[in-house]
Amino acid sequence: MSHVGHNGLVIFGAHVVLFSEDADADRSFLAELLGSRAVDAGGGWLIFQLPPAEVAVHPADRPGAELYLMCDDLAAEMASLAERGVVCSEVEEARWGLITKIRLPSGGEIGLYQPRHPLAIDTQS
Repeated sequence: MSHVGHNGLVIFGAHVVLFSEDADADRSFLAELLGSRAVDAGGGWLIFQLPPAEVAVHPADRPGAELYLMCDDLAAEMASLAERGVVCSEVEEARWGLITKIRLPSGGEIGLYQPRHPLAIDTQS
């Protein structure tokens, strides 16, 4: 089913795929981390609901992609995650925000940051 949005676009969302050497462990970890609704696409392949998203294109030496979750208060979010046994990396300070990384059970990483830049999404919804 398609939805016509602003400017006549039919795009209604984004779908992020994380490639993992231990998909079951990472799915369980994300279920706990996100605490959000998930659907089973069949055979235990969970698809998790994410908060609203935005996309940025940065210059780089080679193509790639990274997933960063955003929060209003990085220190408070890291404390909440620590209470649940989630280990975060040291906080890095960048021009565009405060950043930490969360290691997935498979060894992969996702980012978590407190943005300092204007947002393309409405956080008041």
